[in-house]
Amino acid sequence: MSRSMGKGVLETSGVYKIKIDPFVKGFDMALARPLSRSVRLNGFSTCLRLEEVYWNILGEIARINTCSVSALLSYVDREVHLRYGGVKNFSGLVRVVCVVHALKGQVSTADQAGVM
Repeated sequence: MSRSMGKGVLETSGVYKIKIDPFVKGFDMALARPLSRSVRLNGFSTCLRLEEVYWNILGEIARINTCSVSALLSYVDREVHLRYGGVKNFSGLVRVVCVVHALKGQVSTADQAGVM
């Protein structure tokens, strides 16, 4: 037995039926593992902690721009200060930049999965 809850159907056990499984065939949980890396942002050394999938996308964006990941992140840091006066959560901004880039179709599925 199930009851209607908004757009989904809530089963009596409290679990929604999902039409599209987000855990696609071959899903790699290692992509969700956070990795800390030392980077230089406009000359200052810092540590940035992102999930592996985001590091893969940053690597692809840097490759497209023929620059290093640090140079790419320095650009993002500089531009967010110039255009918007800064950001409180730089890691969050980097994740959004990666997702927007991936949604534009610039990153192949293999690159997102870490098969580089």
